[in-house]
Amino acid sequence: MNEILDTTDLQLLKLLQKNAKRTTKELADAVNLTPTPVFERIKRLEKHGYIKKYVAVLDAEKLNHAMLVFCKVKLKQINRQMADAFTHRIRLIPEVTACYNISGAYDYLLEIRTADMKQYQDFLLNKLGDAETVGSIESTFVMSEIKQSYGINF
Repeated sequence: MNEILDTTDLQLLKLLQKNAKRTTKELADAVNLTPTPVFERIKRLEKHGYIKKYVAVLDAEKLNHAMLVFCKVKLKQINRQMADAFTHRIRLIPEVTACYNISGAYDYLLEIRTADMKQYQDFLLNKLGDAETVGSIESTFVMSEIKQSYGINF
């Protein structure tokens, strides 16, 4: 059931997406309402799944995870059992920060963060490469990040 969001709901979502640390009072001032209805709107948006969670965006370089790699994975064979085994394993590997099931020549696209090439090699050989379901892997190394958007434009 999709409910219709009004312009105030959309405004609140945009404001929270830019800075989730804004207080209810600050949000209320921005949308010309009092804090109580803004609080209730936010709780409704959370309850209905428009807001999944609140996170802090960390500096990967300062935390010694500056190397960003996109890794395309092709399974040996496509079937439910192999896909389930692969996705279960991927969820347990901390270096994998995102995993997408994709179409085309490969089955999955992984976003991986490591400190350096040596750590990525260790990840590849000892965590991803020894998965029985993996048929082939292609890695693409990010040289510089041009744009990173954490929001949805609507």
